[in-house]
Amino acid sequence: MKNILFVCSANKQRSKTADDYFSAKYPDLHFESAGTNLKICQQEGTNPLTEEMVEWADVIFVMDKCHKDQINQYKTIVKLPTRRYFKNLKSSFTISKLRFKILLRLDSKVFQQS
Repeated sequence: MKNILFVCSANKQRSKTADDYFSAKYPDLHFESAGTNLKICQQEGTNPLTEEMVEWADVIFVMDKCHKDQINQYKTIVKLPTRRYFKNLKSSFTISKLRFKILLRLDSKVFQQS
């Protein structure tokens, strides 16, 4: 696991927070983040999800099932290899709790094993 992509809707809070947190903590791994809503990403000046990002990623962490569905729809059209692993981080946690609880849980369970 070398190239890790975090995806949410606008790349403003959830995926960006995960990207920033793990980039600082694991400098040997490569992290990126993106949003699936092109219009909001353009308005906010954040990273929209691109074909290149999906192809680049070894692992994709999505914040909601709809993000996974959008990526899978793309994969079907271009017939990407199925080597990508998706993990849904959806939770009842608020954004502020996500920053502390979900990221710490993800950190201890996933990245400590790589």
